[in-house]
Amino acid sequence: MANPTKISSDTELTLDYVLNELEKDDVISSQQTAQIRLITDNRDNIEHPLNIISELGLQSNTKPSYLLSLDKLTRWLAKKSRQEYIRIDPLKIDVAKVTSLVSQAYATRQKILPVYVTDTELSIATCEPFVSSWENELERITKRKVKRVLINPIDLNRYLHEFYGVSRSLQGAVSDSKNKTLSTLQNFEQLIEVGKSGEPDANDRHIVSLVDWVLQFAFEQRASDIHLEPRRDKGHVRFRIDGVLHSVHEFPVILMGAITSRLKSLGRMDVTDKRRPQDGRIKTKTPNGNEVEMRLSTMPTAFGEKLVLRIFDPDMLMKDFVELGFSDYDMQHWSNMLEQPHGIILVTGPTGSGKTTTLYSTLKHISRPELNICTIEDPIELVDPLFNQMQVQTNIDVTFANGVRTLLRQDPDIIMVGEIRDRDTADVAIQAALTGHLVLSSLHTNDAPSTITRLLDIGTQAYLVGATLLGILAQRLIRTLCPHCKVETTVDKIAWRNLVATENLPPPELIFGPKGCDECRHTGYMGRIGIYETLIVDKSIRKLINTTNDLNLYHDAAIKQGMPPLQISGAQKVAEGITTLEEIYATVPPRKND
Repeated sequence: MANPTKISSDTELTLDYVLNELEKDDVISSQQTAQIRLITDNRDNIEHPLNIISELGLQSNTKPSYLLSLDKLTRWLAKKSRQEYIRIDPLKIDVAKVTSLVSQAYATRQKILPVYVTDTELSIATCEPFVSSWENELERITKRKVKRVLINPIDLNRYLHEFYGVSRSLQGAVSDSKNKTLSTLQNFEQLIEVGKSGEPDANDRHIVSLVDWVLQFAFEQRASDIHLEPRRDKGHVRFRIDGVLHSVHEFPVILMGAITSRLKSLGRMDVTDKRRPQDGRIKTKTPNGNEVEMRLSTMPTAFGEKLVLRIFDPDMLMKDFVELGFSDYDMQHWSNMLEQPHGIILVTGPTGSGKTTTLYSTLKHISRPELNICTIEDPIELVDPLFNQMQVQTNIDVTFANGVRTLLRQDPDIIMVGEIRDRDTADVAIQAALTGHLVLSSLHTNDAPSTITRLLDIGTQAYLVGATLLGILAQRLIRTLCPHCKVETTVDKIAWRNLVATENLPPPELIFGPKGCDECRHTGYMGRIGIYETLIVDKSIRKLINTTNDLNLYHDAAIKQGMPPLQISGAQKVAEGITTLEEIYATVPPRKND
């Protein structure tokens, strides 16, 4: 392919060339060119010219103008050189496979990075679009056709070190393990493998490097959970990002046990016991210095221990209720409930719906030096110095019910019970409310009205529920549209009417839909937000509690009271351009009347 610009073959980019071409394409003005030359006159010529220009923070000369960021400049260069531009998504790259085809020394010398590979083609990323002397040689060595793609120089240097560092640690750990004997049986399938190979030490430097890489990678990718899953031939690593699991990497099965042991050791768990489920926690720092807590949980499986790390972002607790997704209606009534001197407030929803975040954010919001806030949790999700937190330990009879009884002797003002699971816990929570305490807790129910029927179903006395229950907040987490690529679209009026059947809410003229870009990993979504329904237990609801356990009657009374159900809360987020109808349907499908 002929180069469309005047630069000799196999020549690296220079600052003069880039500035001349930017000015020629009217991306920058002649005055800006002179300004950049003056500022960068004494800069080191070894640095890539795109880096030099992007660091100045200048605006383009176009209309409308845009920031001359490294991403924008690299896209311009790709278009100029007629090459494909990519933003590397590490989740989609088979690091072991691509690094096995090109050595680190060769990749570093040529300033290239292998990124994707098939049986016939090898995609090579570079930040030098006109240097091609390595292409023929690489095609001969790999026996594959080379496809060039353009990447920004910072990502090239970063992933060059990261990919080959991971690959080197993997190879080193496997190599070390060959000289060791197997001390413990890792899974049922390995019974016939005894003596064949050994598990590397969990404190081996290669294992330490791999664990550090997995954790830092998870922080960078905004993962909420890390799953380490042993299988017959490979160990799988998956991240949950915005509620969806993504495959990240595969480790040789011989390393999986050592990686798990390393994490168990960091979490102060019993490394030698691999037959029983265990819980632990790790507190660490992200690459940018923020403290992060992780909760660890192991489960013995047919192929070894499965380990899940749940990552708790302290920044979530610093968000106010609007940032969490509360509507004006929810905010007003939630605040009114929290101002009551005593009673029970419940947060409900399935696992992973954000109940813990809501409870912690609420406690953080109402905490004051003059208040004694005590919690009983299983497990303690996030340690906070503002609260007095107690862990459930059933092996020594510290249950939720016994824990609340203990808290009542600790002169509390506010009590948070992690979860109401049975009648005993419900009864002691009610007793705490009756004796003048504000009690917050969670329950697993589908919506707010069904929480009342659940309490009655587990045997709680109706008159006690009516006397103490202040209100219920039901919630879900929905994915939000990526702000970088969402596009306007028309609303499906039939789907809209089905969703808002309980209220005559007119469809918006335009809504937004997902498109997909590099920023959102081509999913169209980035981040999550809550949708809520708030039921206030007023006189009409209390009357029903004492006379019936009919869910539909509770639901109708709540709607009459003015409670927007979850479906309506979701529809409002769609109308505001925050999410899509498809996401609401997947999370809270339209309610069917019995």
